[in-house]
Amino acid sequence: MDDQVQNYKSAVEAILFVSEKPVVLDQLKEVFPHLKTAEVHDLIKQLQDEYVNRNAGMVIVEIAGGFQMLSDSHTAAYIREFYKTKTKEKLSRPALESLAIIAYKQPVGRAEVEVIRGVNSDGTIAHLLNKGLIKITGRKEVPGRPFLYGTTKEFLEYFGLKSLEDLPKIEEFNQLGVDMPKAEDPQAQVQVADTAAPAEQADEMQEQSATQESSGQSRVNQ
Repeated sequence: MDDQVQNYKSAVEAILFVSEKPVVLDQLKEVFPHLKTAEVHDLIKQLQDEYVNRNAGMVIVEIAGGFQMLSDSHTAAYIREFYKTKTKEKLSRPALESLAIIAYKQPVGRAEVEVIRGVNSDGTIAHLLNKGLIKITGRKEVPGRPFLYGTTKEFLEYFGLKSLEDLPKIEEFNQLGVDMPKAEDPQAQVQVADTAAPAEQADEMQEQSATQESSGQSRVNQ
């Protein structure tokens, strides 16, 4: 292999290692302006293949439109033993329920979330906004013009998803006790004025995802 190509590949590997968030191709293209986007992508693919072929402890995965280096799932038990305790704040059951509803029915208003859950969701939605997992996407054209909510890029990062198309089937949320309404369910069409102001969004969310942690995929602290 050409020494210069190897140097580029090593540099890409180092960038992915030090980055706490997925790195998009455009960011790497700025670092290597003389390389084509396809060439940068090929360097990442070579690294991915090398890690798989030698059964490495790290993998490079595509998440939220970028690429991130994570620990491989087969190292999960050893990582848990190393850290002993989990420092990751996990989402509560109400937060998971509300987030599931928003993810599958977005854009959706607070009142519709409450109709499905059957309880007030002011605090839960404010918490999800503060964590950056959801955002205001607009207003519903009904009296009171309530806010509509949708998921964010941070949501994809938190759950290790490439896109919303990678969401599990709705049926899998039965384990959370969330009964997602069918399209013809009249309750799903309830329109209630939503005048409660949401909390401001926080600048950043915590880094490691609960899903990645449970599967053994996590960032390596430096």
